[in-house]
Amino acid sequence: MLIYFGIGTNLGDREANLNAALHLLNERVGEQLACSSVHRSAPMGFESENEFANIVAVCQSDYSPEEVLLITQQIEREMGRTEKSVDGVYHDRVIDIDLLQAYIGTPESGVGSQIEFTSETLTLPHPRMQERDFVLIPLREVEAILN
Repeated sequence: MLIYFGIGTNLGDREANLNAALHLLNERVGEQLACSSVHRSAPMGFESENEFANIVAVCQSDYSPEEVLLITQQIEREMGRTEKSVDGVYHDRVIDIDLLQAYIGTPESGVGSQIEFTSETLTLPHPRMQERDFVLIPLREVEAILN
């Protein structure tokens, strides 16, 4: 399965935060196949003086989407994220790892069918990614790398 992640940070050493998250995803979820350049953006949905650094990365994984969600939440906690955004209330964060979309397939066989998945904790594809340039711009870049 190919899993696309949106990764963002607006606290501390943002470049180091992104690199640490990428390393941990590669180690725990699966091999990284592509990663966008860093896209800078103002906070969305809340006020902050801290600009975000965002990337999109793609990993190949044998885990289910819900297993990957649990892994990403553990990574966020280990990196110092103490609270999640709830009901549209956002705040500064050292790291945020969102599952954006997933596909059945491998780099060798090509990207297959998009996985549509909904549970109490996860919806794929991500329901708000089309509203966010900080996701769409790096997502297009990654798709161009993979194609």
